[in-house]
Amino acid sequence: MANVRLEDIKRRFNSVTAIEDITFEVPDGEFWVLVGPSGCGKSTILRTIAGLETATSGKLYIGDTLMNDIPARQRDVAMVFQNYALYPHMTVAENIAFGLQMRQIDRKIVRERVDTVARSLSLDNLLDRKPKQLSGGQQQRVALGRAIARQPQVFLLDEPLSNLDAQLRDDMRAELKQIHEQIGGTTIYVTHYQIEAMTLADKIVVLNRGKIQQIGAPQKIYAHPANRMVATFMGNPPMNIIPTTYTEKGFQVGEQLIFCPLEIQEKAKLSHGKPVDLGIRSEDIYINELSSGQNTTHYSLLTTHLKVVEPLGREILIRASLPGTSTFLSAQMSPDVNVRVGDRLSVQLDLERLFVFEPATGDRLYP
Repeated sequence: MANVRLEDIKRRFNSVTAIEDITFEVPDGEFWVLVGPSGCGKSTILRTIAGLETATSGKLYIGDTLMNDIPARQRDVAMVFQNYALYPHMTVAENIAFGLQMRQIDRKIVRERVDTVARSLSLDNLLDRKPKQLSGGQQQRVALGRAIARQPQVFLLDEPLSNLDAQLRDDMRAELKQIHEQIGGTTIYVTHYQIEAMTLADKIVVLNRGKIQQIGAPQKIYAHPANRMVATFMGNPPMNIIPTTYTEKGFQVGEQLIFCPLEIQEKAKLSHGKPVDLGIRSEDIYINELSSGQNTTHYSLLTTHLKVVEPLGREILIRASLPGTSTFLSAQMSPDVNVRVGDRLSVQLDLERLFVFEPATGDRLYP
């Protein structure tokens, strides 16, 4: 296995810049996830590492070897594609063995690796079947098995679960995590599903419009997003964004005010009349009255109109509008809370969990 290092990688297609200023290093054996909306450049980065795309500028290293001029077949990486890319005329065993046979590995070693990989992926009773006889999840395991059998320096996975239904995707996500824990291996995984990124990654690289927005551990990115884009992309439901204007009395939202603690005013360098976007996650909004032990200076009250109620079993997700604005708030509630569409709700915002963003750029002003 090996580390992967990208230094100021840029890729242009004619006059269009797909990615730029891409710099990060994946340590040997870690599982990193590239995540972002469609068209953000994540697959271009993966294909550049694989050698399927050529960087316009910058340097790419696998281990200590500069890879810029080394063709894909000599990079010792294994790629798993979204559509599995299995050979339909070959059996499961032949598909898993294909990469080894192309390298003219000894037949006995090939047989041993195929058997070992098949057992680890619960494919040992399917080795004689053709891909068309397999379910989507089984086909994905075969594609993974083919990559694992090669024992490459780096595994590259390009949205490998996106063609699966929701339940199977959850199951395969758990299997992927177990496989990585068993075999290790430097892994770079591309997805636009933030849940996959949060649950699989040692580190996440959040991308938007071809540029890195933030790199960090999943929980750190969730709790301390670098900007509004990261804040709203990472998390389900997305972080609530409330456009406001700062006044000496607080944040003006329609005809209502959100109290502004002095710490926020000073750190965000707020001045009277300044427009700002407030951010708060759904779990930091409450309906119930404050208990006697809670400090009321840490909370601010808003009146809302309930528009949507979504029972989810262990919780209720509500969506409510703020009167006099086009803003909606999402909040997670206990299933014991009795609410109906059309209700006027008083909700409390936990001001200790409040974010402040610059509206024009999305830069985080606080915390």
